[in-house]
Amino acid sequence: MGTTGTQAISYKTRDIVGDTLTPIAVFNRLKGTKKFLLESSAKLSEKGRYSFIGANPYKEIVGRGTTTTCMYTKENREEVEQGRPLDIVKRHIPQIDLQLPFAFYGGAIGYIGYDSIRAYEAIGEEPDDQVGMPDVHLMFYQDVIIFDHVKQTVSIVAINVDGKRSEDQLEERITQIQSEIVQDKQATSQRSDRAAFKPMVKKEAFLKMVDQAKQRIIAGDIFQVVLSQRMKATFESDPFTFYRSLRRSNPSPYMFYIDFDDYTVLGASPESLIKTQGDQIITNPIAGTRRRGKTKEEDDALAEELLLDEKELAEHKMLVDLSRNDLGRVCEIGSITIPKYMTIERYQHVMHIVSEVQGTLDKTHSPLDALISTLPAGTVSGAPKIRAMQIINELEKQRRGVYAGSVGYINFNGDLDFALAIRTLVIKNNEAYVQAGAGIVYDSDPEKEYEETLNKAKSLLEVEANDFID
Repeated sequence: MGTTGTQAISYKTRDIVGDTLTPIAVFNRLKGTKKFLLESSAKLSEKGRYSFIGANPYKEIVGRGTTTTCMYTKENREEVEQGRPLDIVKRHIPQIDLQLPFAFYGGAIGYIGYDSIRAYEAIGEEPDDQVGMPDVHLMFYQDVIIFDHVKQTVSIVAINVDGKRSEDQLEERITQIQSEIVQDKQATSQRSDRAAFKPMVKKEAFLKMVDQAKQRIIAGDIFQVVLSQRMKATFESDPFTFYRSLRRSNPSPYMFYIDFDDYTVLGASPESLIKTQGDQIITNPIAGTRRRGKTKEEDDALAEELLLDEKELAEHKMLVDLSRNDLGRVCEIGSITIPKYMTIERYQHVMHIVSEVQGTLDKTHSPLDALISTLPAGTVSGAPKIRAMQIINELEKQRRGVYAGSVGYINFNGDLDFALAIRTLVIKNNEAYVQAGAGIVYDSDPEKEYEETLNKAKSLLEVEANDFID
């Protein structure tokens, strides 16, 4: 049993041998709707030790502007509330600490988009919406499958969060899930061809945006701003097959696939926006990019060149300072440290300069407050952050949606882990959207910044999925 306040919460867990199971096979075999898979390429490190899978949320929260809809699946009812969506989300996290050894054992899964910040900051008149996405969409799960890649075990957790399941029903649900995921049944082989993405902004228009941003920087309006472009393709293939190919071609620390029914969000993000564990908060600013070399010698030379590039270093230092300022709004005075500073991390197509900023949450703030304080990351906005967002709003002339927001989870005990929503694909109404940005400073070359957006998008633009058999 676990407790929350004076309320007793019943739950059941069952461990099964997982050496013959894979997250992909389990996801395919698990029955239900609105399924999710969270995993990491770093499976043997603590960061990527666990993969999480679930289906059939018992509740959803969908917010746009200051209107939030709470949908209760079993009761087939909705409640509409007025107020900032993330403030409403706070009231729906039950604060159940079951003392289980997993980072996530149930709670909210989904995204908090870039435009959610409009409820907190005045960044300008709301622009057009090309994709039509909510600012916030979180789905709540009380049954979760957890892979421990170190121990090679699979745990099934069922929690009586809504107070409507007996212990026998919890046991029955676990047995049902186990019977589904251990069945010796191959998934249907499907094919997903490479999507032909086309920019939604002409190159000349993007170059003009860069020039306009540079004028603002030269005038002293801002120090740096991140401008992005969106690309679109017709998409009639199987989204999960596309994801399977992505995880092979571009393994990343944060891999995610979330089926919201009306649309799918999937991606391979290199960057953590924020992670909390108890009162500890960690964020990982990433700035500074080079393509990967074709040989080890070229790769090492490009890394050395990157660490000597004054523009890239200045941009990175600025973003580290932004992260310190963001955490400083919710952390104890004097608690902020930088355990890792300006190291190179390599990915399939690019390498980045990465740092880590850590702090201790003060007692007047919640983990969600910490998340709000970091949104959006300086990596995808600029400095000073609010003014940079106002300029983005003016120049891009489109809502960003999921892009540059965050994707992740909020555990029932309040801990959360959200990745920055970059290298992220949104599939809706047989259209696929990907977006990528570049940090603009006073001496930016517009052509190079345009190429940087293409390099960052390559991990998704070049995916071509073949037939798979589990």
